[in-house]
Amino acid sequence: MKVVFHPDFYQVYTSDPAAAKGRMEAVVKVIDPFAGFVTAEMADHNDVAAVHTEAHIDEVRRQRLYPVAMLAAGGAVQAAQIGLAEPCFALVRPPGHHASADASWGFCYFNNMAVAIASLKNRGRIDSAYVLDIDLHYGDGTVNILGDKSYVTVHNVDAMRRDAYLREVADAMDRCEADIIGISAGFDNHMEDWGGVLSTGDYFEIGKMAAGAARRNSGGCFAVLEGGYNHDVLGQNVLALIQGMAA
Repeated sequence: MKVVFHPDFYQVYTSDPAAAKGRMEAVVKVIDPFAGFVTAEMADHNDVAAVHTEAHIDEVRRQRLYPVAMLAAGGAVQAAQIGLAEPCFALVRPPGHHASADASWGFCYFNNMAVAIASLKNRGRIDSAYVLDIDLHYGDGTVNILGDKSYVTVHNVDAMRRDAYLREVADAMDRCEADIIGISAGFDNHMEDWGGVLSTGDYFEIGKMAAGAARRNSGGCFAVLEGGYNHDVLGQNVLALIQGMAA
């Protein structure tokens, strides 16, 4: 499966857990035999400006995080474009789902998912989209940017028990009707991460359900890395999701 990545994501750009040394290395080491890597490119300014204010973009510049944040957003756009034809994963950081139109927090700067979805819509590539956010934390930034758009459904999975969680995802994918499904792929709900809910195999099932819904709709599917902070299990969890998406 194609995975959008760039060696610049190895850099430790801040002191937060999403930027921790070894995080990307832990994923690449595991998925390398199974991935066809595509080199990420920086986002077009207009794509980012379509969902963020110029004041916010300038603030990210002031923090000297603009280059890596633009690269992450660009990688998400590429994954979404590839995802129209075949499942694709954006192995990018900084994450994005806590970035709103004019502010951000939670290790996020630009909303990679929102930039990617809006770029497809603005280019006439899609009429409808579905965002499935499986991160432990509510994707408030994605809701802020896309929540009032009639062409997008944003679903933050909020079940706190494993069986209920998988049932919620299954029900959502059974009802989903969209030209593309974007997974905000946070892995911090793993039983050995902060949330303590899901097994590694559950991520395979989530990926399989999302890809199955995309095929049923004759649409696309892609995922963008969000959270996930236990380096000992993160790579296996990412691999499980992408193998499920490709199944």
